[in-house]
Amino acid sequence: MNRPDKSESARLNFWESIYLPEIAKGLGITIKQFFKFPKFTRQYPEERWEPTGSYRGRPVLVDDADGERCVACGLCSRVCPAVAIEVQASETERDKERYPVKFEINMLRCIFCGFCEEVCPEEAIVMSKDYELVFENKRDAILGKENLLVPIAKLEERLEFLRQFKNY
Repeated sequence: MNRPDKSESARLNFWESIYLPEIAKGLGITIKQFFKFPKFTRQYPEERWEPTGSYRGRPVLVDDADGERCVACGLCSRVCPAVAIEVQASETERDKERYPVKFEINMLRCIFCGFCEEVCPEEAIVMSKDYELVFENKRDAILGKENLLVPIAKLEERLEFLRQFKNY
C-alpha cells in the first residue's frame, strides 16, 4: 500500500513552524486598530444607546386603550424554554372572555429568546427596548402584571417590526 507523501507546499519551514511571524502580523493588526479613529466607545450613563425595533429587551405586556390584550391562553408559558412565565386565567363578566389574573415573568430565568412574542396570537406580549435590568433581591426579579403592562404608544416600533417580520 503506497502512502501519499506530503507535498513540498504542505511542509513548513523553520519560521513558519515557530509561528513568530504570524504572531507579529496579528499584533500589528491589533495595534493598527487600537489607534484608528473614530472610536466607538460610549460614555455610558451620559451617552445612552437607543435600540432599533428589532432589539429584544425585557418582555412586557401591551396595554391597549381597551385594556390589556392578553387573553390568558397560556401559549407563552408553554413555549418558554426557561419556564420563566406563569399565567393564571379567569373569566370576565362579558361572554366567554378571559383575562390573566396572574401573569408573572421571572427575569432571572428569562433568556430573551422572543418565543413568547412569536407564539402570542393577540400581540399581547412583546420584547421592549428595556436593557437596564437591576434587581436588589430575587423577589424583585419576578415581575407581576402591574410591572409588565406598558402603553401601546411606547411599543409601536416593535409591533410594526413584528408585523413586517411575520408577513415577509
